[in-house]
Amino acid sequence: MTLLKQTIDQIGPLVDQSAAAARRRQDTLTKPAGSLGRLEELSIRIAGITGRERPRLTNPAVIVMAADHGVARQGVSAFPAEVTPQMVLNFLRGGAAINVLARHVGARVIVVDIGVAADLPSHPELVSRKLAYGTADFSQEPAMSRELAQQAIEVGIACANEAIDSGADLLATGEMGIANTTAASAVVAAITGRPASEVTGRGTGIDDTGLARKITVIEQALALHQPNPRDGIDVLAKVGGLEIGGLAGVILGAAARRVPIVIDGFIAGSAALIAATLAPAAIPYMIAGHRSVERGHAAVFSHLDLQPLLDLNMRLGEGTGAVLAMSICQAACKVLDEMATFAEAGVSEKHSE
Repeated sequence: MTLLKQTIDQIGPLVDQSAAAARRRQDTLTKPAGSLGRLEELSIRIAGITGRERPRLTNPAVIVMAADHGVARQGVSAFPAEVTPQMVLNFLRGGAAINVLARHVGARVIVVDIGVAADLPSHPELVSRKLAYGTADFSQEPAMSRELAQQAIEVGIACANEAIDSGADLLATGEMGIANTTAASAVVAAITGRPASEVTGRGTGIDDTGLARKITVIEQALALHQPNPRDGIDVLAKVGGLEIGGLAGVILGAAARRVPIVIDGFIAGSAALIAATLAPAAIPYMIAGHRSVERGHAAVFSHLDLQPLLDLNMRLGEGTGAVLAMSICQAACKVLDEMATFAEAGVSEKHSE
């Protein structure tokens, strides 16, 4: 049995008894019922995910997958492909936005080279799982073989398992890869059935001419390859990216281990779509971290029926929105666990006049 199939088979429904117990406790805490809004529902869902009535999330980690894209040669990004390895080194030095925000919430940053188109120097913090030096240019040929696409997903599963085995109890998705919004837009269009023009944005900040070129490249690639929207591996192989496959694996791996997984922005959202086609049972384990400025992100939320926790006009990627949302998940669980009940506080629940 492959690691992918084994992992999918392990993903079960949320634990209703734990969620129900969390809901009962929420209803006895010293506050009007429902007054903490979505924080209450989030804590109840995390109880169902973890199978613990009073979950404690104390060891968060963000897994940042890095890879390059052959389609970058079509002029679809405002930055050259050389930026991918440069940014990976910045992650390892602790100087990127994801490092700053991860430090802010106390999350470990796990940097994975799954397909950077350069040889990176060895570094104690770099997880080297390079499957290829980037993908092929999917405007001309499939991005990768089906076998390579499955390998990318399985690398993500393995990375999630390693993080969880080392103590992580809350995971987030992050990525780095020049031109990966082009791949993500193609994946989202393929799976949701939306027109490329509706789900393709400016990425790193391309102008109107660049955006038109990007949309045309995606339209032509979808027409050329005809990816099967019900087969996430087929979509990934034809128009995806290695880091997108890796993140789909991280999502599946977290769900199989009953660990909440916070989905970052648009690229991570495309990975969530791939994961959902492979294992619809994984969707309840996904927590949408934030709403990206990328226009296609709304299509992801609609398709998966998810509601983001934050909306800060962010579009950086790297996992930045997801790690901020991690603190919301932790806060929700702390309220459930640490807040006194009416009985414990000696406060009357209702007053009659």
